[in-house]
Amino acid sequence: MTIIFSGMEAPEAAVHARILVTIMNYLAETQQEFRWEISMGPVEIKKNVYWVGAMDWNIRDFHGYSTPKGSTYNAYLVVDEKIALFDTVKKPFKNDLIGRISMIIDPGRIDYLVVNHVEMDHSGAVPDIVELVGPEKVVCSPMGKKALMDHYNRADWPYHVVETGQTLKLGKKTVSFLETRMVHWPDSMMSYIPEDKLLLSSDGFGQHWATSERFDDEVDASELFNHAAKYYANILLLYSPLIQKLIAKIVDMGIDIDMIAPDHGLIWRKDPGAIIKAYQKWSRQESGRKALVVYDTMWQATEKMACAVGEGLKEGGLDFKMFNLKFNHRSDIMTEVLDSKALVLGSATINNGMMPAMADLLSYMKGLRPAGKVGAAFGSYGWSGEAVKLISEAMRDMNINLVGDGVRVKYSPKKGDLDRCVELGRQVARAALLEQ
Repeated sequence: MTIIFSGMEAPEAAVHARILVTIMNYLAETQQEFRWEISMGPVEIKKNVYWVGAMDWNIRDFHGYSTPKGSTYNAYLVVDEKIALFDTVKKPFKNDLIGRISMIIDPGRIDYLVVNHVEMDHSGAVPDIVELVGPEKVVCSPMGKKALMDHYNRADWPYHVVETGQTLKLGKKTVSFLETRMVHWPDSMMSYIPEDKLLLSSDGFGQHWATSERFDDEVDASELFNHAAKYYANILLLYSPLIQKLIAKIVDMGIDIDMIAPDHGLIWRKDPGAIIKAYQKWSRQESGRKALVVYDTMWQATEKMACAVGEGLKEGGLDFKMFNLKFNHRSDIMTEVLDSKALVLGSATINNGMMPAMADLLSYMKGLRPAGKVGAAFGSYGWSGEAVKLISEAMRDMNINLVGDGVRVKYSPKKGDLDRCVELGRQVARAALLEQ
């Protein structure tokens, strides 16, 4: 295997070659495949602070959340008198991480490994990095140490446990730690470098979006915030009360931030305040004059009812969006739920129950705990007709304010049935606007 370091002077190339040989030997010993995206090197985001993470262009599902444009696993290297690596990457991408670090320093020079979050997309490479680097300290929160022990069963690592307000001196730079329990794991914490006004925000303020660009001002702002909203709606929504407290704590601490570097997606450098304001709004679950009509249908009878419900919503003063579950992913619908006031859900009855895709959506939505919604149910049936009742019960369990008992139609809806659906839409619109 021959690798040419183009554009380098001979001494510099020799140093890089020696580092590469070290890495190759390590990989051979651990019998791991070597993959290194040499098309993208590290990116300096602040002076002597580098993005050294990995791109996952191909991931399409993240715990049931669709990721049609991939994701990134961001890690950051701070070079000072003491060198610190903040988080790692998903295990299959560990060699991308090692390769990018090696373009800056010999990985063996890393003194501290800071584990802001133990979830496997960020800690998967921790055992390999600890073995390769032999860090002086593995820095984590109290719950982080417990989680690392539970995941990797390594009591021999040099753990250094930190709590909110504690600091770690690197040289010219200082790291201050902020525990963010249940945003979104018990171990989660953020790291702040005051000299750079840089917040390394772990899973906060992220997006699942793989791009060759690294900063918010290099991409379309509308698309960026759509990805950020989807991330919030599908990962963080249920922790909204805690996020409100976290943002208030950051304000109270007087933390001056001019860059936010999350563990997924783009880095916020142009206007980090914009994503903080978005989180404040999303965490309050503020809704617009918007409704969703979401349904699954067997022979288009429930679909006809959905169209009639939409007509009533519009007549009642609410804009609406309509989603057939055969063609729309649950996580995209949850993104729309984020700023919707009303949810009208419909399903045909099958085997004395609702359509499987509707049951899936309701189960997924219940776990994310949307708040402050009004709703109703509708659907067609052949002989038993349980779907509307079951949907209504599921919505009631989510504390959605139900409007009426829903509309059930046997087989195909007639004009009178569709009129009832239009009226249901009007009633839902009135209830939604009254609550606003």
